This record gives sequence, structure tokens and C-alpha cells, in this order.
Amino acid sequence: MEILKVSAKSSPNAVAGAIAGVIREAGEVEVQAVGAGAANQAIKAVAIARGYLAPAGVELICAPSFANVLIGDEERTAIRLVVQPR
Repeated sequence: MEILKVSAKSSPNAVAGAIAGVIREAGEVEVQAVGAGAANQAIKAVAIARGYLAPAGVELICAPSFANVLIGDEERTAIRLVVQPR
């Protein structure tokens, strides 16, 4: 499964386009965000991606969970969103 990493500075529209593209190609995608700002951008991107795919009859669902990721030498907790068509 492809992993898209989102930061607080990521453009939600750009991430939404990436989500829609991966859903069309692979059928599912994992979105990872570390921090409140990044999580906010990731959630907005999923909502926008739903709008991009709705005209094609694709309804997205999102399953949130936590993941431990290594950033540099430090382990951080990320929000992990698995996005799939329903």
C-alpha cells in the first residue's frame, strides 16, 4: 500500500489529488500525519478527495489509527488514515 506523508504545510488540494490518483490506480492508500497541523491538512485532503471521486461513483471511507514512525533518531506517534473505496 502506498504511503502519503502529510505535513502542516501540505496543500490539502494537492494531497487530495494524490489520494484520488492512488485510489484510481491501486485501490487504497495510507495517509500519515505527525502533529495537529498535519492531521488537520490530512483530514481536509480526504474530504476534498471524496469530492473529486464522487462524480465517478466512488465513495471513500477512512479508517484512522495510530502508528509509530521514526523521524531522525526520534520515535513519534502519527495519525494513520487508511483510505479505501466503499
